[in-house]
Amino acid sequence: MSTRTPLPTVNERDTEQHASVEDGRGEVLSRSVRSARGKNSSTGDDSPHVGNYRLLKTIGKGNFAKVKLARHIPTGREVAIKIIDKTQLNPTSLQKLFREVRIMKILNHPNIVKLFEVIETDKTLYLVMEYASGGEVFDYLVAHGRMKEKEARAKFRQIVSAVQYCHQKHIVHRDLKAENLLLDADMNIKIADFGFSNEFTLGGKLDTFCGSPPYAAPELFQGKKYDGPEVDVWSLGVILYTLVSG
Repeated sequence: MSTRTPLPTVNERDTEQHASVEDGRGEVLSRSVRSARGKNSSTGDDSPHVGNYRLLKTIGKGNFAKVKLARHIPTGREVAIKIIDKTQLNPTSLQKLFREVRIMKILNHPNIVKLFEVIETDKTLYLVMEYASGGEVFDYLVAHGRMKEKEARAKFRQIVSAVQYCHQKHIVHRDLKAENLLLDADMNIKIADFGFSNEFTLGGKLDTFCGSPPYAAPELFQGKKYDGPEVDVWSLGVILYTLVSG
């Protein structure tokens, strides 16, 4: 049996290809600094490359970022690469981005999208993540209608397991919704998009209004400080209703 080269993880370090920056809280993020330009001379392939990844098609797009399906050249494994134009972000947005990266590095749960690697150039940040080929739960519900009770129970159990894990790590998601729940090839849940996530302390309060109104807890609309985990729990209730009602 041949040996497959594993995907690099965010914990691996290459002293010649890493730089450190502060994330706005004085904490240091170690990130890969690699060429992200055009042709890869090692493969002779003219298709666009980022590090050891061959870029394929665009699978998502926003104002300052897009998501590309890519293939890890040594293993052939498909990944999703979020490509962020740093030049379009102000210092506050950059700080939030670095916080998201730091939080994703902490998380390791079977029902949370994994961050494999972070690649950076002067103008662009590339987040190499696990690819969930089944797409969004929202789109699944649009296409197939509401889930049967047994299916909804299984999916909700995975969602709750992942959220409980986050809370045990003192991390609150704050934007749980059907659009941020992905499905892998085996129809397992993968929670994604930690752009609004933050760390919390027991007994401490958060005060930033964020998330999506249909899934947001009432206290978020009152302009008062709130308990982070509780707003996630409210969103879980809305998600369960959405799964069984469509």
